[in-house]
Amino acid sequence: MTQASVHVIGGGLAGLAAACALTEAGRHVVLSEAAPAAGGRCRSYVDRVLDARIDNGNHLILSGNRAAMAYLDRIGAGGTLTGPAEPVFPFIDLAEGTQWCLRPNRGRLPWWVLARRRRIPGTAARDYLALLKLRGAGPDALVAPLLAGTGRLYDKFLEPLAISALNTMPRVAAAMPLQRVIAETMGRGGRASIPRFAAAGLSESFVDPAVQWLRARGAEIRLGDRVTSLDPARPTVLAVPPWVAADLLPGLMVPEAFEAIWNVHFKLDLAPGAAGFWGLTGGTAEWVFARPGITSVTISAANRYAGLDNEAMLARVWADLARGFGLPPAPIPPRRVVIEKRATFAATPAQLRRRPATVTGNPKLVLAGDWTDTGLPATIEGAISSGNAAALALLRQNCV
Repeated sequence: MTQASVHVIGGGLAGLAAACALTEAGRHVVLSEAAPAAGGRCRSYVDRVLDARIDNGNHLILSGNRAAMAYLDRIGAGGTLTGPAEPVFPFIDLAEGTQWCLRPNRGRLPWWVLARRRRIPGTAARDYLALLKLRGAGPDALVAPLLAGTGRLYDKFLEPLAISALNTMPRVAAAMPLQRVIAETMGRGGRASIPRFAAAGLSESFVDPAVQWLRARGAEIRLGDRVTSLDPARPTVLAVPPWVAADLLPGLMVPEAFEAIWNVHFKLDLAPGAAGFWGLTGGTAEWVFARPGITSVTISAANRYAGLDNEAMLARVWADLARGFGLPPAPIPPRRVVIEKRATFAATPAQLRRRPATVTGNPKLVLAGDWTDTGLPATIEGAISSGNAAALALLRQNCV
């Protein structure tokens, strides 16, 4: 072990991003991950029931997610994403039986709101001025009270967007993180709002190339290596879930309320349509992704369905797919249900105040994870940004 070595604890996206940034800066990295594979909540695996490789959940990023895009370029995986060539967001309204597409123009000036066929049906151009309310949102401002007065714009787009971005119901979700998401994507124009997702799988895009990149540059990757204590004299990036961080660092304040995400993967082929995914409104299913041989459904902020068992939820989801895509109501094809019970922290004002800063009282110990105070919600962009911030903090403090 050389003097310049840094210990990165946790092999999720935050830990991988930190390890890559430190390695690129010329530091020797030892990364410890308790699980047998890296990736954390962003991973792929072969499912025996479906006889297919699936992701633990669906993740949609946008071209304006600068940290995520730079990370992929660094590890040579920029070409592993797919999606439409233009900013297009197809929706199916199950309650009204209609389909429509949100189509922002590529430039920064949002003239698309003046074009009826590009905006949400039933909305007027002036409705979109309501988004300016987000700019002045204070730390206690909530999404629904701030934006619900926008009528169909809220019901058909802003509410689904907030639920998926914040993984928290808008009536209790803080508005500030949503403002940050919109400012970095739609606020910068259509070029920053092009949907992208992993073509083969999350591991193939975000995890495996990073592990290979690190090993090729001399980093040591220890899988199945659970760390139970911290060495205060050793430069360390602690990039573990918040409850693990609190155990390793007594007295650390971390988010303590969490929201689930519910995913169902069906052995089903759907034509990918204009984008390869759809947003669904008016039902239980929220986002549908079409991959070769597999159709995946995601439901965010799923604590609200805690009273339903898996079969009841499955029946709801399949009924939504059948109605939205003209499928037979029975039989339900082979499927795999994946529930992340603590997928993200609840993005409420109270929980945001519990997010710790990157730096700690020990200049050799920094924190990373989408639960740290990045200003972003718990997303891929937030996780990677936190890893970059942790690496930069160590380098700036001349600890490595």
